[in-house]
Amino acid sequence: MVRRAGYAVGVQLTDKTIVVTGGGHGIGRALCLRFAQESPKAIVVADLDGAAAERTARACGGLARRVDVSRESELQALVEETERRYGGIDLFCSNAGVLAMGGVELSDEEWRRVLAVNFQAHLWAARAVIPGMVERGGGYLLQTVSAAGMLTQIGSAPYAVSKHAALALAEWISMTHGDDGIGVSCLCPQGVETRMLLGDDGDQASFLRHGAVTPEAVAEAAVEGLTDERFLILPHPEVAEYEQRRAADRDRWLRGMRRLRQEVESK
Repeated sequence: MVRRAGYAVGVQLTDKTIVVTGGGHGIGRALCLRFAQESPKAIVVADLDGAAAERTARACGGLARRVDVSRESELQALVEETERRYGGIDLFCSNAGVLAMGGVELSDEEWRRVLAVNFQAHLWAARAVIPGMVERGGGYLLQTVSAAGMLTQIGSAPYAVSKHAALALAEWISMTHGDDGIGVSCLCPQGVETRMLLGDDGDQASFLRHGAVTPEAVAEAAVEGLTDERFLILPHPEVAEYEQRRAADRDRWLRGMRRLRQEVESK
């Protein structure tokens, strides 16, 4: 275990300042509500949907802010305000995410939109918070990556690519800044009962509804994973086995994924 100031035994959330992006709905909302049970110093709920952020903040006793994470300037302002109010950020959760169904034929604008939220927002948040965390002797990043970052996403090339990039960034941060007291965990569920899976955008991902878990279950797994300081937090443990198969024989795995894609599209 990495020993960091304020984190003597795993990640302790009591009396800590926490920021959650995408906190108005789904996994983000569940994270805020679960974190509130640990008596943190402050929870800052950031979401593009300002009204949803307000509802979550009222439910968890936090502070709501409307933030578009696809704009670096807004993430920087969020970090600066939080540090002024509370003296620093202990845990920053890059949780906001978007889905676009399609492949290489999608427009550059659509690719930029997904990459900005699913990858660049993680980069911009890290750029904003890491210097202060290093100066204070420690801090932690929780990145909602999804199993797509370890495997892939049938039907959505931008989602798969952006999530792989987010995971690669998290690995690099851990490797480079772990000795500076910066911890990183990647939250990688498969199907979760959120608007992304259950709404219209999730029609082609409906095969994930079998075995889908609730956002509350994901939040509980996140707290357990943070306590253990696990880099990969897997609410669906079978994802570890899938990744091992992928690494052991990539060609066989790809053949299997082609068959799965055909089955999904035939339905």
